Amino acid sequence: MTRLGLCSVTFRRLPAAEVARRAADAGLEVVEWGADVHAPPEEPGTVRAARDASERYGLTCCSYGSYFRATPDESAGFPVVARAAVLLGAPRVRVWAGTVGSRDATPQERRGTVTRLREAARVAADHGLELALEFHAKTLTDSVASTLRLLDEVGADNLRTYWQPPLDTPDEEALAGLAELGDRVGAVHVFSWWPGNRRLRLADREDLWTGVFDLLNRRRVRLDALVEFVPGDDPAVLAGEAATLRRAAARRAAPPA
Repeated sequence: MTRLGLCSVTFRRLPAAEVARRAADAGLEVVEWGADVHAPPEEPGTVRAARDASERYGLTCCSYGSYFRATPDESAGFPVVARAAVLLGAPRVRVWAGTVGSRDATPQERRGTVTRLREAARVAADHGLELALEFHAKTLTDSVASTLRLLDEVGADNLRTYWQPPLDTPDEEALAGLAELGDRVGAVHVFSWWPGNRRLRLADREDLWTGVFDLLNRRRVRLDALVEFVPGDDPAVLAGEAATLRRAAARRAAPPA
């Protein structure tokens, strides 16, 4: 049930058509187009080019990787993001939960982020879109507990979260967090970093990704697992990374000892 794909930010330096070609050649099915380079919301012509690249190479656009962070000066800008997502053909928009970590955010800052995300979810619903929160440090989704709380606080049916392995978190702990998020996960960003942000090949943490797919496949709902960043930003490694991803998706995790 899990579709395998690529985040276009993995290869920011390549034109959209080349990103799509390499994803298709690697046997991937879907693509998340990033708003920073390949599909800026204020450039409809560039957005159309990304959409056309998807279609030319038989890829489905699964999401729009926006950089809307629900900050006070961005509130009025989300409708532009939503329109770009529709033009792109993306059913989902990735958004960010502010710019302050959950432990550092004041109650007022948290309430403001909640209010702006709630309004963004309303606008998204008007455009037939879902939203998903980037699961990331220095935002209100920097922990599983804060993410679940935030989803409850916003209270929007069309809002879920992404998941990715937190930095320097052992496999068992990372998988426990994913399990706790449960059906509130809409997509997964795939990479193998260890320690810190040292980029490894997926095969170096294949047991982690086998465990991830084991959890996701039990849910029997469609999800997207998207390669995001590779060692050296090297397009030549994508085919091998995609093969590892398919292998992990097909394996079953070993039972605990």
